[in-house]
Amino acid sequence: MDFVLALHSHLPYVLNHGRWPHGSDWLCEAAIDTYLPLLDTLRRLAADGVPSPLTIGFTPVLANQLVAPAFAEELEAYFEQRLKACDEAAGTFAGTVDEHLIPVAGYWYDRLQSLRALFRSVNGDLVAAFRALEEAGHIEIIGGAATHGFLPLLGRDESVRLQLLLGRAEHERLFGRAPAGCWLPECAYRARGPWAPLPGAPASDERPGTEEFVAEAGFQYFFTDAHLAAAGTPLSAYDEIPMGAERFDLHGRSRRGAPQVATIEHSPYKAYRLRSRRGGSAAVAALVRDPVASLQVWSRHGGYPGDGTYLEFHKIRWPGGLKLWRVTGNDVDLGDKQAYDPAAARGRAADHATHFVQLLRRIALTDSQEVSEDGEAGDVVVSPFDTELFGHWWFEGPDFLGEVYRRFADTSDVQPTTASSHLRDRPPATTRPPGRGNGCGRWSMRFGKPRPQRCGRRPRGPSWPRRRASCSSRKARTGSSSFRPGKSPTTRLDASTSTATTSSGCSRDWRRGGEAIWNRRAHSPRSSAGATTCFQTFCRTSRPRWFHLDRGERGRGRRDAHVGHVRRSRPATSVVPADI
Repeated sequence: MDFVLALHSHLPYVLNHGRWPHGSDWLCEAAIDTYLPLLDTLRRLAADGVPSPLTIGFTPVLANQLVAPAFAEELEAYFEQRLKACDEAAGTFAGTVDEHLIPVAGYWYDRLQSLRALFRSVNGDLVAAFRALEEAGHIEIIGGAATHGFLPLLGRDESVRLQLLLGRAEHERLFGRAPAGCWLPECAYRARGPWAPLPGAPASDERPGTEEFVAEAGFQYFFTDAHLAAAGTPLSAYDEIPMGAERFDLHGRSRRGAPQVATIEHSPYKAYRLRSRRGGSAAVAALVRDPVASLQVWSRHGGYPGDGTYLEFHKIRWPGGLKLWRVTGNDVDLGDKQAYDPAAARGRAADHATHFVQLLRRIALTDSQEVSEDGEAGDVVVSPFDTELFGHWWFEGPDFLGEVYRRFADTSDVQPTTASSHLRDRPPATTRPPGRGNGCGRWSMRFGKPRPQRCGRRPRGPSWPRRRASCSSRKARTGSSSFRPGKSPTTRLDASTSTATTSSGCSRDWRRGGEAIWNRRAHSPRSSAGATTCFQTFCRTSRPRWFHLDRGERGRGRRDAHVGHVRRSRPATSVVPADI
């Protein structure tokens, strides 16, 4: 059985917007926590001859920032600030009750020095470093939408087309080859069906499905949630979902008023090639997320990152921004956290890697063998995540990934591969396209025959997508799904927004959230070359429109003092199934 690990990398454009809180510090933190450690892990695996067929995507917005000269300058300054913080911390701790933290500060100093040396060794060009790994056959890099626009709710068809066409063109310009796969923003999908967007935008009795736009742009496959293949109930803004609940946590949980599906029509352990409604050959394949393996790595309730040995995300030293403590326990107050032990954490990551490979083996031998309606057992386990989960949220994540790839040599039941290699070696069966949407916001998210979804709570009006966005965003903030027409609608969707097509567990943009672009007008260049030029001009000329604090006592100090700015809580304790 094949195993496909897919990572999605994205940040909003923050260069030239100051440093803190939503400026270059955001990008530099992601580079030090995630991108550089992941690059180091992949290069070590390649040097040791260990196959690491990772499938990873970089959005054009992020990739353009990583190749910008301003980014290299900002990251060098960020390194200097952090190294000074390590020196200051060691001097401050001497002779105090925190003296036991001096070795942890020393660990951070050595780590930062090593990461800075790695950054300089690739001439400050992370995109070129990852591109070299792809050219050597170690990884596969996939593309995405140009500005990570929320495709199902873009007002015009040409806006969706431009997002995908421009994203593909920018990827080819930056990485030197056309991407085979596409990461849909927020893994959001909309089936073919009626379309009535904001007032003034053209309506349609039959808007193409997301997979048709993907195929038209030249992509060969995309990732989607298990919900779609398993004929699950659609996710709607009006469903009562607890605030902060993960998509993985909702797997198999019934919701009030939602119709239940008795049988699984398609196994989540197979890829499916979608047949065009207009006839002709199938053009695009869908790889389905496995909820079991994904839950173990991601969930804050029972996943690996909640282990007490790992680095505590929320407790940050002021000034300097260093994290010196470990999770310690599920109910331990921040003031009682114990000192972080890097060696013990690496050992625990190795243990969890062993368990994860055993979990994949169990899935291959048992879960995937359940025959679905098409009469075939599964042949692939797909685990898609945000890249920033590994390193930023879960500090030991890159070490975990490296150990996972090393342990595949111990089993022949599961073998890692890239998404393109799996589709080439195991051609997916063609299936019917997803069911039609009925226009009221409760779209059918499934392969197979159309299943009408009735929503009688609110009559359809000319501006229903706008009302749904407002309702969803308020629900993400307060946990309430009540909607009051007098309130002003929001202009973007938070990462935790629950919509009819969002799989937020697959793609969670931290701090700012997913960027749903509401295109009321079409500003579309006449050619893809013109569109690329416009996009590059945007990346070069983007300037702040509001006041930002610079790094230093005024900015960094305030950020370190306020540890409550984190949007996602640290997972609780790790739960390892007893039968593995």
